[in-house]
Amino acid sequence: QVQLVESGGGLVQSGGSLRLSCAASRSIFRFHVMGWYRQAPGKQRELVASLTKGGIRNYVDFVKGRFTISRDAAKNTVYLQMNSLKPEDTAVYYCNVREILNSDASLDYWGQGTQVTVSS
Repeated sequence: QVQLVESGGGLVQSGGSLRLSCAASRSIFRFHVMGWYRQAPGKQRELVASLTKGGIRNYVDFVKGRFTISRDAAKNTVYLQMNSLKPEDTAVYYCNVREILNSDASLDYWGQGTQVTVSS
């Protein structure tokens, strides 16, 4: 089992910044992919950004240029730096890591979520 503990959410004005943290109970290098998702009220959970074990970053279009995903292996922590926040970024943000077991199986672990609210 892997525990993920998120922190850093809160209330911020439009144009402001927040940094989310996701601390894992095991070395993050055991995970093939690490990512951040978000879920707004009445909407499905959606991918925001991902970071592979090899260091490849991917972002969805609506956060490109504003959000940055990074990691600190010494702290077993993944971060999401969010700048130029907009009211539409308001959501619960979830940390996700994927562990590849073999060619046919993988395990996904999720954090408990942290609320981000952006006021206009």
